Amino acid sequence: MKLAAGVPFKVVIPARYGSTRLPAKPLLDLGGKPMVVRVAERALLSTADEVVIATDHPEVLAAAERHGMRAILTAAGHATGTDRLAEVVERFAWDDETMVVNVQGDEPLIDPQLIEQTAARLAASGADMATVAHPLSDAGDFFNPNVVKVVCAANGDALYFSRAPIPYARDHFSSTAGRPTIPSGMHALRHVGLYAYRARFLRRYCHLAPSPLENLEALEQLRALWHGFRISVHLAEHLPTAGVDTPEDARLMQDRFKKV
Repeated sequence: MKLAAGVPFKVVIPARYGSTRLPAKPLLDLGGKPMVVRVAERALLSTADEVVIATDHPEVLAAAERHGMRAILTAAGHATGTDRLAEVVERFAWDDETMVVNVQGDEPLIDPQLIEQTAARLAASGADMATVAHPLSDAGDFFNPNVVKVVCAANGDALYFSRAPIPYARDHFSSTAGRPTIPSGMHALRHVGLYAYRARFLRRYCHLAPSPLENLEALEQLRALWHGFRISVHLAEHLPTAGVDTPEDARLMQDRFKKV
């Protein structure tokens, strides 16, 4: 599939103040700037025609505006970042076909080109959503439930996301039970949690009932597949840099920004 070049899109960065492992995570200092501002700076290096930080806390709002970023205070009770995006779409009255890329507020090293490629994938596919995957070659990652896998149809649409090792090469794995390896020619894909949506889908999403699969796997994107929506998958050439989830991640990221 040829990706559409130069497609117009917007970036929304959901930034929830509360975090069990990292309280006030959006305000984590990275080289003198809050992490959410660092994320917005990366997003602004893309071709997005607008970048908005959507937060549930006035301190994050104030920090974003202090650094010249556009920000909006959203409701505190949203269950997911996708619900927060839906509120932004309504507040700004964006057209149904507006493409919105959800950039997580804890990814201060996100590649601006990957943001563009995800939006382009959505535009070229005609799908309701687009996301990203990367070839997975390490058997340890393949069998790790913390690494989400995705399998795709011939047209690049996601068939299923799972924490289980999919696709499962039955004959190969039964013969290598002691030291499993990924067989040559099997296209295992690691899911990367970057999403682009059409605004019309975001308007519908908050009214969709959670699916049993979503609850079992603890994977929100399965709600869209359960209800029959299309998710097109962009295959990234390089594995994106990991975000900040734990105190150790935070320390390593702060050390990295000290060297910049």
